[in-house]
Amino acid sequence: MAIISKSSSNPLLKEKVFEKFDLTEEVRMTVEGTVNKTIISVLLTIATAAWIWSKVGEGTNFAYAIGAGLFAFVFAMITYFKPTWGAITVPIYAVLNGLFLGVISASIEAMYPGIVLQAVSLTFGTLFSMLFAYKAGWIKATEKFKSGIIAATGAIAFVYFFSFILSFFGTSVPLIHSSGMFGIGFSLVVIVIAALNFILDFDFIEQSAAQGAPKYMEWMGALGLLVTLIWLYIEFLRLLSKLRND
Repeated sequence: MAIISKSSSNPLLKEKVFEKFDLTEEVRMTVEGTVNKTIISVLLTIATAAWIWSKVGEGTNFAYAIGAGLFAFVFAMITYFKPTWGAITVPIYAVLNGLFLGVISASIEAMYPGIVLQAVSLTFGTLFSMLFAYKAGWIKATEKFKSGIIAATGAIAFVYFFSFILSFFGTSVPLIHSSGMFGIGFSLVVIVIAALNFILDFDFIEQSAAQGAPKYMEWMGALGLLVTLIWLYIEFLRLLSKLRND
């Protein structure tokens, strides 16, 4: 039985996910298969986002976006605990996130024309840049590197969660949402951490495929990459909107 020894800051791609599965199956996970499933998931997200965007003027609002985002989280958790269902749950996750992103993107685009195209370009540009850097060996997922990114990602998640809780009391974490130097600096740091998550994800998928993870885990790999991609896109939207307000 192969033993997955790599870890990732992406909670959907941690080694514990793989430890539960039967690695005696003949059909194995491949990098190519994971890439194909990631492309399918991204296209589903984009197509759904484009469709809901066209409906925003017909009464679609943030309530739809929040509802879709919450259900997307539910399906991500289902995939985490039942990865054998990934062929069904991951496409549903992609569609739900498309609904979420479509409403959010259309609303922000109305305030800042051209911002969505800029954010999309920066997001995919960062993805391919990180992939090139990883394949060229410029950035290596060493244990120390992984530990640092995991810690930074956890800290960011805590700050956002704390800010979310404070929002119920009419306040938020000071400055991080502002368009001042601190707010812009914070967004830049988050973007760098999100981008570096790609390195850990690439490494985990590559190593897992090499060590014989089961075929259905390709959907888990696709989900992990999609989560990071969506996070990065949202952070670029936040940064660009702050710069427009500056």
